Amino acid sequence: MAKNVGGGGGSDLEEFYVRYYVGHKGKHGHEFLEFEFRPDGQLRYANNSNYKNDNMIRKEVFVSLAVLRECRRIVVNSEITKEDDNNWPLPVRVGRQELEIVMGNEHISFSTSKVGSLLDVEASRDPEGLRTFYYLVQDLKCLVFSLISMHFKIKPIHPVAAPIFDNLKKWAEAYYVCYLTKPRTAP
Repeated sequence: MAKNVGGGGGSDLEEFYVRYYVGHKGKHGHEFLEFEFRPDGQLRYANNSNYKNDNMIRKEVFVSLAVLRECRRIVVNSEITKEDDNNWPLPVRVGRQELEIVMGNEHISFSTSKVGSLLDVEASRDPEGLRTFYYLVQDLKCLVFSLISMHFKIKPIHPVAAPIFDNLKKWAEAYYVCYLTKPRTAP
């Protein structure tokens, strides 16, 4: 159930926090993905997949104020704070998603079952609201996976490859500007 406490957002420098969790309990135990952006710039990421006895992956990194602003912009532009999860599928043992957002004195949280595709979204009692949630989660996951993978490179970048990496960074920045800023439309 969506809970909203307090008024609307204010300046860009206000408190900002986002936490996302998706998981289930199945034959491989409790498998989940969770990440959070904290007000101090810390990005925490955890991925627990017990498939073939994989170990839990935990990563923590501090991101710049520009990254926090971009994350906040993604959340604000999604207009998720106008949604209510009362008509969304209830969380179940097989799959659960949680999204918690704090912006200034506004605190909202959502809870629903796992949404596998847009077909699940369209079959819900609130397809417009769940679509907003679905696309926001996809955008946030894309941002987090990109940040984590770029930060935790296995091999250091060789000086000869540095110009190539700079071009990749420019491409990634352009991708975020083009992809994440375009309006979403119904299929």
